[in-house]
Amino acid sequence: MRILVVEDDVNLSRQLSEALKEAGYVVDQAFDGEEGHYLGDTEPYDAIILDIGLPEMDGITVLEKWRADGKAMPVLLLTARDRWSDKVAGIDAGADDYVAKPFHVEEVLARIRALIRRAAGHASPDIVCGPVRLDTKGSKATVNGETLKLTSHEYRLLSYLMHHMGEVVSRTELVEHMYDQDFDRDSNTIEVFVGRLRKKIGVDLIETVRGLGYRMQAPANGK
Repeated sequence: MRILVVEDDVNLSRQLSEALKEAGYVVDQAFDGEEGHYLGDTEPYDAIILDIGLPEMDGITVLEKWRADGKAMPVLLLTARDRWSDKVAGIDAGADDYVAKPFHVEEVLARIRALIRRAAGHASPDIVCGPVRLDTKGSKATVNGETLKLTSHEYRLLSYLMHHMGEVVSRTELVEHMYDQDFDRDSNTIEVFVGRLRKKIGVDLIETVRGLGYRMQAPANGK
């Protein structure tokens, strides 16, 4: 899962980014509204953390522009303002949730997990596909109750496929959501990670849809 953090406070941006990376997310950063708007407009993110009080272009304007352009990614607003009118303005501009500063990073992580789950149509923090259970809170996965030992890339791949169960996901889409903006992306590595994941899961849950990509879904018998 790929997250954009748009925050002009360098220390806070670093704190949020480090926490998100530790939780298994890929993170890009922007430090002003114009850069944040550009990245959100041109890169595919699973969620965005957006500060309201940004230089160059304020967060509300950034959000309004995204929504006017049809960008539907979940957006969590950060605000140091206590006025209820600012929170209302953010929600009316298209924000999905907000957190007022100061906040605990764990709260931001919990809200991001919830936004991503809801955007994919999942209400529970655990996503289940046959014998595989993805614990989005603990950033881990199990098969028949046994913990899977996954690399960070394997976990990101499994997480994205399970969040989009039943959908055909292309290699390009997987690459865009597994790596950050500056990574030297190679779609051929996805095939390698899929092969490793299949072996570790030990159950045929990941289908190759020739010419289109991959689809993860539970067997017809549900086991």
